[in-house]
This record gives sequence, structure tokens and C-alpha cells, in this order.
Amino acid sequence: MTLDLDGARERFENSTDFTIGLEEEFAILDPATLELAHRYEDVKAACDRDEVLAEAAAGELIASEIEIRSGKAESFAAAVAAQQERRDRLFALIDSMGLALGSMGTHPWASYLDQTIIDTPHYNRLREELGYVAQRNNTWSLHVHVGVRGADRAIAVCDRLRELLPPLLALSANSPFLDRRDTGLASVRSEIFTRTFPRCGVPSPFVDWDTYAGFVGMLERTNSVIESTQLWWSVRPHHSFGTVEVRICDAQTRGEEASALAGMIVACIAQAAMDIDERGVEAWVPRADREVEENLWRAIRHGAGGKMIDFRAGVEVETRAVLERLLAWTEPARTSLGIDVSPPAANGAERARAELRAGASLEDVYRAAVAETARTYAPGRVAG
Repeated sequence: MTLDLDGARERFENSTDFTIGLEEEFAILDPATLELAHRYEDVKAACDRDEVLAEAAAGELIASEIEIRSGKAESFAAAVAAQQERRDRLFALIDSMGLALGSMGTHPWASYLDQTIIDTPHYNRLREELGYVAQRNNTWSLHVHVGVRGADRAIAVCDRLRELLPPLLALSANSPFLDRRDTGLASVRSEIFTRTFPRCGVPSPFVDWDTYAGFVGMLERTNSVIESTQLWWSVRPHHSFGTVEVRICDAQTRGEEASALAGMIVACIAQAAMDIDERGVEAWVPRADREVEENLWRAIRHGAGGKMIDFRAGVEVETRAVLERLLAWTEPARTSLGIDVSPPAANGAERARAELRAGASLEDVYRAAVAETARTYAPGRVAG
């Protein structure tokens, strides 16, 4: 098995701009206790008997997780429609199995010490390679793929997206609880996954494909990686699909907010590509790693309710003002692609923490979130 960097480059050169793929991860739960249910193999076997879920459902390392994928769509509306069909089928199947699904970035009390890894050669190899890091990763996320034509252009888009990762994480923040505690963070998932996995978080700018391929090829030659899926960066060129993939965001409790968040990510990627076409890669200077990391910490700690640093102006800015700037900047891309989104008044972490402050127990907050996930991800099924 090799990384086939030449083949990956060719896939980008032949890619189609702004095709879209969505990936949503869910926790598999016991509906009575809300404990994690390590039932991936059973759920996947049931999915394999469904004509749509057989291709759309997949595992992601841990046995208490199931992921659904929209597949490649030619428009954002088509991707959302395809994913909605998959949601409806998955939630109906899960219900028939006497299980439930959760959609937050972390489980509020489940212990990673009880976690099991999916028993496949691929995941067993990761368990051996990563040890504690793999065992600790009981987290759930939303990933978005957008087709970008041209290998150098795709790398330039990834470089541009680096400084947008903190506000996107802040918008999505939905994991304030862990180990039966309010962590004080808006996204503790990011501390568990983004900060512990190797080759994860915000990559340094690569500038062009040759520089990127040179570094990744060196990792392969020195036995650090054997496949591109071991490059866990929060924004990355996906070698198999010819897409730019954003992986920074927490899973969303509400289905409509997951779709809106995906729309914002698609718009950011598309707008970055459009800016490169209009003004070239010289139109902006990539922010230094230390600058992006500072804002990433602010997103992890405070989510959408905090402040970020505008390093060009040297001042603090309310994070919600940064998100409004993102909306304004992406208006051409959103208009072109038919994407209509607006940030919620409060994100998942803010709502969950408000319920806790109002007197609800942690169990009550999570039970309400699980019910809301069922109601909003598969409204037709619930109504029926």
C-alpha cells in the first residue's frame, strides 16, 4: 500500500469544482440509560441490508459510532437532500434495533476506558500505532468535502482555510461536557482529538502541491504513514476524492444546524477558490501558525461567545462579528451555489450550558439533546 501522490495529483487536476460530500458521525446509545452502546458491527450489518445505507454507512475507529455519507453531489441542495434520505433511513433502522443516536462532540459521562475499537485490520493497526490516543478518542464530528480543480489550487485553498478554522470551530462548538463535568470549554472534543492525534490540527501552509507532496512523501519513506487517511489535519486535500476536506467541527445536535454549518464550510472553500482565481495566491499572506493557534484556543475555550484576534489590525474582535464577516465575504459563493445560511443565536454548547445553569441535571440535558437530534435529523420519521 502506498500513498500514490502522483495519482492524487492527477485526481485533483481532473476534479470538478464545488462538488460536495457530507459526513456526519453519531454516537450509538442505549435509549434507556444513554450509555454508549458498542454495537457498530450489528448496526453496520443491518445497514448492509439497506440499499442506500449499505454504501452510505461506515465506521470510524470506535464501536460506539456510526457515520453516514451523502456521497458526491453536484450541488449543495443535492448533497443535503441525499444526506436527508440517509438520515431518515439510519434513524428508522436504529429505532427498530432498540437503540438511539446522539450528536454532540463528546458524550457527557462515558469513560474512554470502556471504549472498544472496531475489530478490523485497519483499526487494529491504528490501535497498535496510536495506543492511548486511539483509546481516548470517543468523539464525534462533522466533515465536509468540496471538489477543487487543480492540485496547486487545492493546496492554496487549504492554506487560505487555515485562519478560518477557528471561527468555524467556534460556530460549531458543541462539546462542553466530559467525565460528568462542565469542562469550562466550548469544545473539549478539540482537546481530545485535534490536540492529541499526530498530524492533526492546523497544518503549516504548504504553498503548492510539490511542497506538500515532498513532505508527505518523506513521511511515507520514514515509516510515519502508509496511507493518506493518517493525515488527520483539520483541513486537508483528500487524495482519493480530489476534494478539500474540513474536519474541525463538532457534531451538531440539531439537524438543520448541521446542514447550515456544512453550507458555511462549502461557501468558505468555494469563496477561497474564487478569490484565488480572481486575484491569485498573492492576494493574502497566510497567518503564522502561532496566530492561528491563538484563535483556535479561543474557539475551544469560548466558542462563539468569545473574542478572536484580528492579527492584521492588532485588535480583539467579538467572535460573532468575525462570523458576520465570514457571511459577508462568502456572499458571492453562497449566491452562486444557492446556499442560504445564518448562524444560530446560540450554538449547541451555549444552549446545553444554559440548561445546566437553569437547574437541569447533566443527564436531563443529554436526554433532551438526544430527543432533539431524533426530532430534527429525521423529522418525517419521528412525525410518522
